[in-house]
Amino acid sequence: MPLRILDLRGSQPPFDAALPRPVPPGAAVHDVVARILGEVRREGDRAVVRITAELDEVDVSDGLRVPEREIEEARAGVHHDLYRALEVAFGRILAYHGHEGVPPDDLVDGGISVRHLTRAVERAGIYAPGGRARYPSTVLMCAAPARVAGVTSIALCVPPASDGRVDAATLCAASIAGVDEVYRVGGAQAIAAMAYGTRSVPAVDVIAGPGNAYVAEAKRQVAGVVGVASAFAGPSEIVIVAGPSAPAPFAAIDLVVQAEHGPDGLAWLVSWDASLAEEVSREVDRIVSGSSRRADLESTLATSGIACLVDGPEEALAVANAIAPEHLQLMVPDEEGLALLDLVQNAGAVFIGDWSPASVGDYIAGPNHVLPTNRTARFASALRADDFRKHVHAVRVTPDALRILGPHVVTLAETEGLPAHADSVRLRLAALGEAEPR
Repeated sequence: MPLRILDLRGSQPPFDAALPRPVPPGAAVHDVVARILGEVRREGDRAVVRITAELDEVDVSDGLRVPEREIEEARAGVHHDLYRALEVAFGRILAYHGHEGVPPDDLVDGGISVRHLTRAVERAGIYAPGGRARYPSTVLMCAAPARVAGVTSIALCVPPASDGRVDAATLCAASIAGVDEVYRVGGAQAIAAMAYGTRSVPAVDVIAGPGNAYVAEAKRQVAGVVGVASAFAGPSEIVIVAGPSAPAPFAAIDLVVQAEHGPDGLAWLVSWDASLAEEVSREVDRIVSGSSRRADLESTLATSGIACLVDGPEEALAVANAIAPEHLQLMVPDEEGLALLDLVQNAGAVFIGDWSPASVGDYIAGPNHVLPTNRTARFASALRADDFRKHVHAVRVTPDALRILGPHVVTLAETEGLPAHADSVRLRLAALGEAEPR
């Protein structure tokens, strides 16, 4: 399946009007999710079990929580190479998120001191997708920043396999990452259970993790009842900006990397070299035809597999910024890639050069692979430790500061028609001998 050509040569940015826009989930997805959320909110576990049987064709009536014994057996039974890879990845993810930054020092200005307080949420919920593939890496990516933030309790929801079990690699990752509870439930019903709480699944304060359109829509609908960490991470996306020197096989396989996650994703090549675009398209077609995940690849590429031709690097970055992709690869010489970084405005994560595929970021680079999709990179960021923290400020005012700044508070409060606000300061000024109480 070759890439569809979109020729923007001769056009000038902004390109927004010329680009295909993401298709919203639509009323059908919204209504199905709303029904599921309502049923779980009213009926709790009974609804979760019924909906899982209805939609996933899996019977979980004998219990939603995965027993500790099963998790321990999975940890002991996985291959040594996998166990070591999970350990190394988790260590790197922890290290990166621990390096993200520290709260600022107290601000003292004109007699008013403001102390910045951070408090971790008490309970976090993680969603790791299942069904088409297993994602132990997502467990690590979500648990690490929660641990760095200081979250007390972490719960994980994973769609079960057809036999009702959660695969061993995912359970091993949960054990390594210190996840406290694992539940074999997926889809919108998992989001509902974590948001509202059921007898088996205590409610959480924040939900993190990617999912399909139904999971993303469920997170949108429960936002406000529970915190939704980072962006609404949905189906995977990549834009590869490729210069004439980019190896076509590298670019092609990296497009396929994201497309193989399944339907509703996005895989774009943006180049100012038409012959490279043709070569990459042929290579993508070859890879797809021989892939064990051919159906998933064809589903994504049929709607969102595009080779976009532009006049040069600046126009390529203008296209990328309009798409605001989850992953942006700059497949140009390193120095040129570093220069192009200045033009990047909207992207979840950026990978520079021919030797920095997004797949390294998916597993082991350190930064999070839970990234904003569906153009939310215009305002959102990768999952961070701060997504599991609350920020509180503590203010202390000296008498001298109140003498100087208090009259301004009185003026502003009276302007807004809030006399008690003004009087709370006026009374204190009177006690300091600065004004007469009203």
